[in-house]
Amino acid sequence: MTTSQEQLLIGIHAVTSALKTAAGDVEWLRILADSNNKRLLEIESRAHGSGVKVIQTRLSELDKLSGQQRHQGVIAGFKGSNLAPEGRLEAILDSIEGTPLILVLDGIQDPHNLGACLRTADAAGVDLVIICKDRSAGITPVVRRAASGAAETLTVIQATNLARVLRTMKKRGIWLAGTGDEANDSLYATDLTGPLALVMGNEGSGLRRLTGEICDYLVRIPMAGQVESLNVSVATGICLYEICRQRQTS
Repeated sequence: MTTSQEQLLIGIHAVTSALKTAAGDVEWLRILADSNNKRLLEIESRAHGSGVKVIQTRLSELDKLSGQQRHQGVIAGFKGSNLAPEGRLEAILDSIEGTPLILVLDGIQDPHNLGACLRTADAAGVDLVIICKDRSAGITPVVRRAASGAAETLTVIQATNLARVLRTMKKRGIWLAGTGDEANDSLYATDLTGPLALVMGNEGSGLRRLTGEICDYLVRIPMAGQVESLNVSVATGICLYEICRQRQTS
């Protein structure tokens, strides 16, 4: 039933979020047959109300379709119109109202980390997320589940050439703030109120050399304890909300 253009949404939260915010992109819904689960019944009712095809499905079929992920009795097919190729970058930048806030993820490989970053980006009001097409986790069902609906609403560009994308944003007047433990400037002592792209590096090695060189400046999160670094999704949340704080108080 799925096509190369279609992704799976697995689990109650991911499916509910998609039906609330992007029902037009939900192609079909498979739901556990003869279930009396209140949340599943609510999803089924919402799907019918949105004109989404609902298919009553046996548990064994849901298990097979989900690849043994925890599906909670519901799976949907989703055509993600929010995923964009690199060539749409300038058009997307033109459409942003107000001061742009962009999140760039340079090679995040763990799907749970990527999903968590997307979830925080949505909560912080990020206008655009840019991920690498290669050497990076894609927008998979695991990512969508971890993102709790954010992967269906955020605009995400999959960049084939991240350096080119970064240079394009610089030409458009967007400052590039990279992150790294070796940076001299503290996150909290840096002005982050202007048009900004926050650039986060890989879980293990951080920013690639060329990515770091293209950035206008690097910032670090001050660490008071014995731990030398933070999980990338945690660090992303800290940085994004410091940007939000500065913008609200400036």
